[in-house]
Amino acid sequence: MNILIYNWRDTKNPAAGGAEVFTQEIAKRLVSQGHEISLFTSAFDGCKNNETVDGVQIIRSGNRYTVYLKAKQYYKKHAGEFDVVIDEINTRPFMTPKFVKDGTPVIALIHQLAREFWFLETRFPVNWLGYHLFEDRWLKNYIDIPTMTVSQSTKQDLSNLGFKDLTIISEGLNIVPVSAVPEKEDDPTFIFVGRMGHAKRPDHVVEAFIHIKKSIPNAKLWMVGDGAMRQELEKNKIDGVTFFGYVAAEKKYELMSRAHAILVPGVREGWGLIVTEANAMGTPAIGYNIHGLRDSIRDSETGLLCDPDPQSMAEKVVEFVSSNNLQESYTTNAINWASEFNWDISAKEFLHALEDLIQ
Repeated sequence: MNILIYNWRDTKNPAAGGAEVFTQEIAKRLVSQGHEISLFTSAFDGCKNNETVDGVQIIRSGNRYTVYLKAKQYYKKHAGEFDVVIDEINTRPFMTPKFVKDGTPVIALIHQLAREFWFLETRFPVNWLGYHLFEDRWLKNYIDIPTMTVSQSTKQDLSNLGFKDLTIISEGLNIVPVSAVPEKEDDPTFIFVGRMGHAKRPDHVVEAFIHIKKSIPNAKLWMVGDGAMRQELEKNKIDGVTFFGYVAAEKKYELMSRAHAILVPGVREGWGLIVTEANAMGTPAIGYNIHGLRDSIRDSETGLLCDPDPQSMAEKVVEFVSSNNLQESYTTNAINWASEFNWDISAKEFLHALEDLIQ
């Protein structure tokens, strides 16, 4: 098949996240099986307008706001060239059902709804309009479009909106899970990994750590990642907290393996790929009981879920540290759970779903 994917970012975009990893990992495997993949996405400073990455042709045009108009213009020039169009929706859809009118099948790919993101990532009145008006109206255009998603949480959200044809594609994993529990730090050590923006709530981890220190004075917290909130959080100079900034993948996995648990707050996730990566490194997760994380974290098995507030997270951390048996059990279970995820399997699921949906 000749497949066109619309997504607002690609993996080389500085703001890329788990959705972009999912797209690239699936796409490059489809290319290896003989399919042609074109990914139309937004441009960023210093990028190439056209580039081939892992066999995937990437076309970049417009910015995060104008990419949607550029996408429509691109399709007008290339209508009839593709066997299927995949509209990957991150907050705002590309509205492909309105301009793909040549009989080419359209499939939606939605990792998560925006919902609370509107109030954390945009200003009034856009946040109010987005939450109460835009998102539901936009998505109503897709309720009769075959749709893929990555978690039961998002599937339920979409079902509640009236979506009828929904398929879950499992997340994959770029790393091989460790074969045995790795050596951990001598002191109880916790790690946050991610973009330090409001939606990821890194400030909640720092606040939780302040409570943790009251019960576990020798505790340490490693903050890995960069973003708008990092500088302000570093100013607090809290004892036991180390900011690493952005690190290469190898360093990230090393830090994960040495930590006793990864702390994952946030407002909403599609899945929470960082959880599965940490599990593969032998590190359980303690995270908020929110969409996505309640799918990637098996509560009281591979980690712990808590109410979405720093105090509750701190209490779960103290509970976790207080029991060696709990730590050993969760760590072993986390490794076993991570072993079930593989991008090759995800790509097979994706292709089978794609073939079924366009028949």
